[in-house]
Amino acid sequence: MSVTTKWIDIDSGAGKFGAYLALPHTGKGPGIVLLQEIFGVNAHIRAVAEQYAADGYMVLAPDLFWRSGARIELDYDEAGWTRAVQLMNATDVATAQSDIALTGAALKAEQGFAGKLATIGYCFGGMLAYNAAADGLVDAAIAYYGGGIQNQLQRADQVKVPLQLHFGGNDSHIPMEAVTRIAERFGDEPHVEIHVYPGAEHGFNCSHRTSYNQRAAAEAHGHSLIFLSENL
Repeated sequence: MSVTTKWIDIDSGAGKFGAYLALPHTGKGPGIVLLQEIFGVNAHIRAVAEQYAADGYMVLAPDLFWRSGARIELDYDEAGWTRAVQLMNATDVATAQSDIALTGAALKAEQGFAGKLATIGYCFGGMLAYNAAADGLVDAAIAYYGGGIQNQLQRADQVKVPLQLHFGGNDSHIPMEAVTRIAERFGDEPHVEIHVYPGAEHGFNCSHRTSYNQRAAAEAHGHSLIFLSENL
């Protein structure tokens, strides 16, 4: 079954930014706001959007770095990492959250939108997905190796929607002590799931990286689909 894709423009009031739209073959379904890594809405993120569209969701991935340049796409080499970190540091999180809210509104306005809205974020986008849940922008949120969540646990009580977190057990960017802090803070909260994949590194879901872990990616995708089916 094929999916339909295109870029659309979203008006922020301070300028327009692009967002990659992927639609299921039915042209309708619940929505997912897909939040990029620090490498932009690149081939990996577009592939993820298409994967979830094939699973039956309307997916919209905003270009969160648009103020530094439209549709920046970076590779996972040394030059890409250097530029990606620069872009992340230049991005105001509060402004990014505003763009995410606008993206959610744009997706809800798309013909065929039905049901609820979730967000899925990776790396930098994982932290933004956590904040989107705390801000009440979505009905459910999923974060893959969300860096920095452990430093924003003061917002935990604001997370009222279902939240699913995925971490690699061998993540060189997010130590297990950080994952333990997150788990301890949420305790036995029934609306929060935390999955840790033994031996998996940061970026384990990305087949474009050397850290790709097919088993962990498959397990995490399965957990994500079950979570979405139960909450959207």
